[in-house]
Amino acid sequence: MPGGRLTHDDRRQIGTWMAEGLGYAEIARRLGRPTSTISREVARNSAPGGYLADRAQQAAGQRARRRRTVQAAQPPAEPVHGFVERLAALLAGTGLPRMPARVFVCLLTSGPGSLTSAELVRRLQVSPASVSKAVGYLEAMELVKRAQDSGRRERYFVDDDVWRHAFRADTGAHAEVAAAARHGIEVFGTGSPVAARLGEMAQFFTWISERMNDSGPAGAVVRDALTVLAALVHAVRPLTADDLATALDWPVQRAADALDTISRRPALSDPLAVERCGRGAYAVTPRPDRLSSAQRDALTAGPRSTRGTRP
Repeated sequence: MPGGRLTHDDRRQIGTWMAEGLGYAEIARRLGRPTSTISREVARNSAPGGYLADRAQQAAGQRARRRRTVQAAQPPAEPVHGFVERLAALLAGTGLPRMPARVFVCLLTSGPGSLTSAELVRRLQVSPASVSKAVGYLEAMELVKRAQDSGRRERYFVDDDVWRHAFRADTGAHAEVAAAARHGIEVFGTGSPVAARLGEMAQFFTWISERMNDSGPAGAVVRDALTVLAALVHAVRPLTADDLATALDWPVQRAADALDTISRRPALSDPLAVERCGRGAYAVTPRPDRLSSAQRDALTAGPRSTRGTRP
């Protein structure tokens, strides 16, 4: 019927009229179809010998069977929609904005593994601008990628390496929070109640970061970091990367890399911390989150009096 799928007879008519030299527009007019339908049909099914109606009909049947197979494999729409919305809400609870979470889960659960912007708009019932903004956010986080589809359309898909990217981003973020909390201890003073709370925060986020980053730097880099730590403890004074390189008979870059490793992996120097103290020098100090203010005061006061006690 006009406007429906092309029939075998329609395709035979197209083949006959093409052989007679009629244009797409005239063939479309005679069949009561859009010109674009005829042009796509001919482009999709042309061979070196021209447009072949029987071959085109066979290809159309194969495409229809594939579509039915994909549709049969998909769960009913309502449970799928409910699952997508629930999983998106759970991801939003971890910090991912609501709309990027919905787009991400929609891509993750799509049958072909990728969707166009128009398909996302239809599935999520949102505006194209909302989809575009969400995709941009996900691309910046390396959670979604795009590829050129047929024509000028773009398809979006979840990268196979997405979880490694997410893991790396989370690990770095936890380490940065821990470092910021330790800096806050210096800002507010080690004996203040704020510093005590920040110390607990630094300890917690360092613990998370270290356990997530179980691969860690290469063994040689860790050994270098521990050697630098031992050198600073032994020297009992601040040292620059040049000082360390000279004393250890290393290239300066090797010493600098070891210092950088300690700053990024504070657990390597636990219970000590390596801090910059001006003019590019580094010194070893006790980690401020390891001792409470009361413990530091007791240690600073020195040993208790032993008057009245027996030897």
